[in-house]
Amino acid sequence: MMLKAKDIMTTEVVTIKGSATVAEAVKQMNDMCLRALLVERRYEQDAFGIITETDIVYKVTAYGKDPTQVRVCEIMTKPCIAINPDLGVEYVARLFAQTGIRRAPVIHDKLLGIISVTDIISKGDFVENPKGILLKERIEQAIEEARATCSEKGATSKECAAAWDIVEELQAEASHQKAERLEKTAFDLYCEENPDAVEARVYDT
Repeated sequence: MMLKAKDIMTTEVVTIKGSATVAEAVKQMNDMCLRALLVERRYEQDAFGIITETDIVYKVTAYGKDPTQVRVCEIMTKPCIAINPDLGVEYVARLFAQTGIRRAPVIHDKLLGIISVTDIISKGDFVENPKGILLKERIEQAIEEARATCSEKGATSKECAAAWDIVEELQAEASHQKAERLEKTAFDLYCEENPDAVEARVYDT
């Protein structure tokens, strides 16, 4: 079972108004030992914003600006990337890696929590269950099932083609995870033994 964002997120989320000053944000962050605050929406369809310690240091401190004179809305990131509560933790990690962010609100209609790299490290199961290993096992199992289906239903059957689709999706996921291209998929190898199978997967479009 893959852990989801909602399983490891922090549910107590501290928010601040966009009209608040950066000085107020700093006080709130220091008082509560937080590295970021979510910026409240002004109305239902509005997006959430986020203000982080790096926003404050990079955009205010570094330029010698007076934090009592700068508003949160001037330096926040908005809209901020939001996470679906059902997104697998591995995909949250991948999204963080691709965008360079360290935390994001978990939203489904309403604000449910916040998830950070710290949550992933401290509450994730990637040490006990590295997804690459689980994926490898699932691929091996799917290949066995595909070969069994194809020997029972025939190499050119729809069932055979569908079974290899599952294998290829899993293999694509594994190669994306490792950021590498597969030289030959399991289906390619199967086709070397059963050339007829190729045509079965050329679907009528």
